[in-house]
Amino acid sequence: MHILTGYQPSQPLPDLLRDIKANTSRFINEKKWLPGKFRWQEGYGAFSYSHSQINDVIQYINSQEEHHKKSSFKDEYLKLLEKFEVDYNLEYLLDWI
Repeated sequence: MHILTGYQPSQPLPDLLRDIKANTSRFINEKKWLPGKFRWQEGYGAFSYSHSQINDVIQYINSQEEHHKKSSFKDEYLKLLEKFEVDYNLEYLLDWI
C-alpha cells in the first residue's frame, strides 16, 4: 500500500499511521469486503519528499502494478531503505508476502 499525504509536522507520524490503519481496517471490516477479518501487519515505512517532487511520487505510485511485474515489493522496499540511507536489520522488517 502506498499513501501520499501531506500532514502537519507537529503531528507525530506514528499517530497519523495508527489512525490511518485503525480507520481503514474498521471501514474494510464494516463493509465486509473480505471473507475474514482484515488487519494491517505491524510497522510501516515512511519516506518524505519535497513539494517539488509530488508529481514524480504520484507517477511512481500510479505505475506500481506495472512496476511490480518487474520487481518485487521486497526488492523495491530494500532499495528505498538504501536510497534514504536507513539502517535496517532484515529480521525486523515487514512480513514479505
